[in-house]
Amino acid sequence: MIAGYLSGTSLLHRLPAGVKLIALGVLSLFILPIGDPLVLAFVLAAVLLVYAGFGRRGVLRVLAWRSMVPLLVVIFVLQVWAASLSMAVASVLRIAVMVLMADLVTLSTRLQDMMDAIAVPLKPLARFGLDPERLSLAVALVLRFVPVLLESWRGREEAWRARSPRRPGLVLIGAFFSGALSTADQVAEALDARGFGMPDQPVPPPAAPPRPNP
Repeated sequence: MIAGYLSGTSLLHRLPAGVKLIALGVLSLFILPIGDPLVLAFVLAAVLLVYAGFGRRGVLRVLAWRSMVPLLVVIFVLQVWAASLSMAVASVLRIAVMVLMADLVTLSTRLQDMMDAIAVPLKPLARFGLDPERLSLAVALVLRFVPVLLESWRGREEAWRARSPRRPGLVLIGAFFSGALSTADQVAEALDARGFGMPDQPVPPPAAPPRPNP
C-alpha cells in the first residue's frame, strides 16, 4: 500500500500534507469549469513537467496510469456522440489533469502524514461517536489503493499479452476483481491485528476475591 509514496526531498515533499490537500481541492474547483481544450492542455503540460522533475521515477509513474486510456477513450467517444469534439477533448484532459494532480499528492506524502492531515477536519465528528483516526485511515487507504489497483491491472494485462495474442477479455476482469478483493481482505486482517477493526471495549472491573469459608 505504501508503494504509492516516492521518497524524495523536493519542494512538493517538504510541503505539509494539509497544504497539499487544500491546494488540490482549490485547483480542482478552478479546473472543473474550464472548457477550453488549449488551457487544459497547458495545465496538463505543467503537471507533466512536475512529474519530469522526479526523473525516471516520475516518468514511470505517469506511464503507470496508461491503464486509464481505455476508460478515457470510452468517455471521449460518448462525449463526441452526446456533445461535441471540443467538449470531448476537454473532458478527457480535465480528468487526466485531476487524476495526475491527486497522484502527485499521493506520491509525495507519507501515509501517516496524510492521515494526520485528514483527521484534523474530522475531529468534530467525534461528538457523534465517530473515530476521526479510523475515518482518516479509511480515506488515506482509498487514496493509496488507486495506484496499487492500477499497477495490479497493468501487471495482469502484460501477463495476458505475454501468453496470448488475443486481447484481454472478461476473464482478466474477473481475475482483477478477485485479486482486489483478496488484497482488501489482507488489509482488513492486518488492521484487525493492530486493533483498528475492533471498537474500544470498556475494561472489565477486577473480579472480587473469593469469600473465606466460615
